[in-house]
Amino acid sequence: MYDLLGRKNTATAMNYLIVFFGAGLGGVFRFLMSQSVQRMFSETSFPIGTFSVNMAGCFIIGFLAQLSEAKGLFGPELRAFLFVGILGGYTTFSSFAFETFQLIRDGEFLYAAANAVVQTFLGLLCVWAGWVIARLF
Repeated sequence: MYDLLGRKNTATAMNYLIVFFGAGLGGVFRFLMSQSVQRMFSETSFPIGTFSVNMAGCFIIGFLAQLSEAKGLFGPELRAFLFVGILGGYTTFSSFAFETFQLIRDGEFLYAAANAVVQTFLGLLCVWAGWVIARLF
Protein backbone atom coordinates (compact mmCIF):
# COMPACT_ATOMS: atom_id res chain seq x y z
CA MET A 1 0.00 0.00 0.00
CA TYR A 2 1.26 3.52 -0.84
CA ASP A 3 0.53 6.99 0.50
CA LEU A 4 -0.59 10.05 -1.48
CA LEU A 5 3.01 10.79 -2.42
CA GLY A 6 3.70 7.30 -3.75
CA ARG A 7 5.79 6.18 -0.80
CA LYS A 8 5.48 2.74 0.75
CA ASN A 9 2.95 2.87 3.58
CA THR A 10 4.11 1.36 6.85
CA ALA A 11 1.08 2.20 9.00
CA THR A 12 1.27 1.69 12.74
CA ALA A 13 -1.30 2.19 15.49
CA MET A 14 0.16 5.67 16.04
CA ASN A 15 -0.40 6.50 12.36
CA TYR A 16 -4.06 5.63 12.74
CA LEU A 17 -4.36 7.93 15.76
CA ILE A 18 -2.53 10.72 13.94
CA VAL A 19 -4.90 10.42 10.96
CA PHE A 20 -7.92 10.19 13.28
CA PHE A 21 -7.11 13.45 15.07
CA GLY A 22 -6.10 15.20 11.84
CA ALA A 23 -9.36 14.18 10.16
CA GLY A 24 -11.33 15.55 13.10
CA LEU A 25 -9.56 18.89 12.79
CA GLY A 26 -9.99 18.91 9.02
CA GLY A 27 -13.72 18.25 9.36
CA VAL A 28 -14.09 21.16 11.79
CA PHE A 29 -12.08 23.42 9.46
CA ARG A 30 -14.30 22.36 6.54
CA PHE A 31 -17.49 23.10 8.47
CA LEU A 32 -16.25 26.52 9.64
CA MET A 33 -14.98 27.65 6.23
CA SER A 34 -17.92 26.32 4.26
CA GLN A 35 -20.46 27.93 6.59
CA SER A 36 -18.59 31.23 6.75
CA VAL A 37 -18.20 31.56 2.98
CA GLN A 38 -21.79 30.48 2.32
CA ARG A 39 -23.04 33.14 4.76
CA MET A 40 -20.99 35.81 2.97
CA PHE A 41 -22.73 34.88 -0.30
CA SER A 42 -26.15 34.07 1.12
CA GLU A 43 -27.98 35.47 -1.91
CA THR A 44 -26.82 32.61 -4.14
CA SER A 45 -28.02 29.01 -4.20
CA PHE A 46 -24.67 27.91 -5.69
CA PRO A 47 -22.76 25.87 -3.08
CA ILE A 48 -19.96 28.43 -2.90
CA GLY A 49 -18.94 27.25 0.58
CA THR A 50 -18.21 23.71 -0.60
CA PHE A 51 -16.61 25.06 -3.78
CA SER A 52 -14.26 27.29 -1.76
CA VAL A 53 -13.31 24.43 0.56
CA ASN A 54 -12.52 22.17 -2.41
CA MET A 55 -10.43 24.78 -4.22
CA ALA A 56 -8.56 25.78 -1.04
CA GLY A 57 -7.89 22.10 -0.30
CA CYS A 58 -6.51 21.58 -3.81
CA PHE A 59 -4.20 24.59 -3.48
CA ILE A 60 -3.01 23.52 -0.02
CA ILE A 61 -2.31 19.90 -1.03
CA GLY A 62 -0.39 21.05 -4.12
CA PHE A 63 1.65 23.53 -2.09
CA LEU A 64 2.45 21.11 0.73
CA ALA A 65 3.14 18.17 -1.62
CA GLN A 66 5.69 20.24 -3.53
CA LEU A 67 7.41 21.24 -0.27
CA SER A 68 7.37 17.63 0.87
CA GLU A 69 8.76 16.22 -2.37
CA ALA A 70 11.26 18.94 -3.26
CA LYS A 71 12.51 19.91 0.17
CA GLY A 72 11.79 16.79 2.23
CA LEU A 73 10.22 18.95 4.93
CA PHE A 74 7.73 16.45 6.35
CA GLY A 75 8.41 13.11 7.95
CA PRO A 76 5.98 10.19 7.54
CA GLU A 77 3.92 11.02 10.64
CA LEU A 78 3.50 14.67 9.68
CA ARG A 79 2.57 13.68 6.12
CA ALA A 80 -0.08 11.31 7.50
CA PHE A 81 -1.41 14.04 9.79
CA LEU A 82 -1.48 16.74 7.10
CA PHE A 83 -2.35 14.90 3.87
CA VAL A 84 -4.53 12.02 5.00
CA GLY A 85 -5.80 13.46 8.27
CA ILE A 86 -6.37 17.21 8.04
CA LEU A 87 -6.76 17.49 4.26
CA GLY A 88 -8.70 14.22 4.08
CA GLY A 89 -11.11 15.51 6.70
CA TYR A 90 -11.18 18.93 5.06
CA THR A 91 -11.87 17.67 1.54
CA THR A 92 -11.29 14.39 -0.24
CA PHE A 93 -11.63 16.37 -3.46
CA SER A 94 -8.07 17.61 -2.93
CA SER A 95 -6.83 13.99 -2.85
CA PHE A 96 -8.75 13.22 -6.04
CA ALA A 97 -7.32 16.31 -7.75
CA PHE A 98 -3.77 15.63 -6.54
CA GLU A 99 -3.83 11.99 -7.65
CA THR A 100 -5.10 13.09 -11.07
CA PHE A 101 -2.34 15.72 -11.20
CA GLN A 102 0.27 13.05 -10.36
CA LEU A 103 -0.97 10.94 -13.27
CA ILE A 104 -0.68 13.92 -15.63
CA ARG A 105 2.75 14.82 -14.27
CA ASP A 106 3.89 11.22 -14.80
CA GLY A 107 2.63 11.22 -18.41
CA GLU A 108 -0.30 8.89 -17.68
CA PHE A 109 -2.79 11.06 -19.57
CA LEU A 110 -5.27 8.30 -20.32
CA TYR A 111 -5.41 7.24 -16.66
CA ALA A 112 -5.72 10.88 -15.60
CA ALA A 113 -8.65 11.47 -17.95
CA ALA A 114 -10.27 8.19 -16.97
CA ASN A 115 -9.85 9.00 -13.28
CA ALA A 116 -11.43 12.43 -13.66
CA VAL A 117 -14.29 11.35 -15.92
CA VAL A 118 -15.09 8.01 -14.29
CA GLN A 119 -14.98 9.24 -10.69
CA THR A 120 -17.14 12.26 -11.53
CA PHE A 121 -19.66 10.26 -13.55
CA LEU A 122 -19.82 7.29 -11.17
CA GLY A 123 -19.93 9.62 -8.17
CA LEU A 124 -22.99 11.35 -9.59
CA LEU A 125 -24.48 7.99 -10.54
CA CYS A 126 -23.94 6.67 -6.99
CA VAL A 127 -25.57 9.77 -5.49
CA TRP A 128 -28.56 9.27 -7.80
CA ALA A 129 -28.75 5.54 -7.00
CA GLY A 130 -28.60 6.20 -3.27
CA TRP A 131 -31.30 8.84 -3.65
CA VAL A 132 -33.57 6.53 -5.63
CA ILE A 133 -33.07 3.56 -3.31
CA ALA A 134 -33.68 5.69 -0.20
CA ARG A 135 -37.03 6.79 -1.67
CA LEU A 136 -38.14 3.14 -1.51
CA PHE A 137 -37.99 3.19 2.29
